[in-house]
Amino acid sequence: MFRSTTSSAVVLTYDDIIFQARNRAYGAFDLRQHYRPTLSRAVGLGVGLFLLGVSAPTLFEKFWPNESVENRQAMTEVTLTKLNEPPAEKPIELPPVEKQPTVNTVRNLPPVVMPEADVVEENPPATVEQLKDATSGTETAEGSGEVEVIAAPEASMATVQEKAVEVEAKTEEPFLRVEQQPEYPGGMNALMNFLSKNLNYPRSAASAGVSGRVYLSFVVNTDGSLTDLQVVKGIGFGCDEEALRVMNKMPHWKPGKQSGRAVRVKYNLPISFTLE
Repeated sequence: MFRSTTSSAVVLTYDDIIFQARNRAYGAFDLRQHYRPTLSRAVGLGVGLFLLGVSAPTLFEKFWPNESVENRQAMTEVTLTKLNEPPAEKPIELPPVEKQPTVNTVRNLPPVVMPEADVVEENPPATVEQLKDATSGTETAEGSGEVEVIAAPEASMATVQEKAVEVEAKTEEPFLRVEQQPEYPGGMNALMNFLSKNLNYPRSAASAGVSGRVYLSFVVNTDGSLTDLQVVKGIGFGCDEEALRVMNKMPHWKPGKQSGRAVRVKYNLPISFTLE
């Protein structure tokens, strides 16, 4: 706070100097006068509450020591009671296992190649009559008679139509991306030379001043031939038809490869029509 003494002994504060030519009834003058006392009281109250909170446990132990000890003892004394054991459950009785029906079996062991001196006809192979109403097995046994022997159906000769279905090969779906992309023989420069020599600008497109790109889609087969030619996006005026005509005239490409094997690949190619 600044104070100045005039010849008439009038003491002026710093706030009086600032608000000398201003309206003191507005409120700011009163706030500045009470700001420091209010700040001092707030700081003192905060420090007092903080010290009270820190010293509260010490004061509590000092003035009420017996009550706190009794509470801790009451909290530590716990009575344990033994739980009653659950009654033993009776074992679950499983239903008797039903005996599965069996079929008649005839001992029919696989032949074993032996020297002629050791050949003994102890286990002759089963005859057709024995296997008529029985199955082949390692031991001869009598069945329960509740199951019938199911004989395998006789193999029938395949018809001409069935043979054709067996020989028919399924066409593989074309790949969209492969390790080695298909390529026109000679590279892109050779492809551009081929298009420039064989591509004719349609008269209707030239008369209408139409120019742009025709986007084609086709499949390069494993032998390099081009199939499934179609226009993905065209510009009309005969340009789409001219692009398809040139593609059908194109020689075989180098097929694409995946894992070292030639595969069918779907390829997209833009053909530009530009007026000079």
